[in-house]
Amino acid sequence: MLVIYPTPKDPEAFDRHYFDVHVPLAWKIPGLRRYEVSDGRIATPVGASGVHRIGTLHFDDLTAIEKAFASPEGRAAGADRRLFAPDDSGVQMFLFASRDV
Repeated sequence: MLVIYPTPKDPEAFDRHYFDVHVPLAWKIPGLRRYEVSDGRIATPVGASGVHRIGTLHFDDLTAIEKAFASPEGRAAGADRRLFAPDDSGVQMFLFASRDV
């Protein structure tokens, strides 16, 4: 699962909530195996991106992701995300299976 957050109006407040509240909630989601978060500036090959933070959550497969977010813990994390990033039009979420190549 990949979650891309645009740069918020108050990046410090966003990060405070994200790391102090949201990340601990996410770790309670059943089946979460690994959680990576971007660190520092996010750029594109041609310059600035307008993206503030990228979270990558690892589960066993797409079915595990769907089951995880149907759980009470998954619903709580989703509800919390809407508190610190309420504008759904700017947040991008991608759910997918992956494989090593």
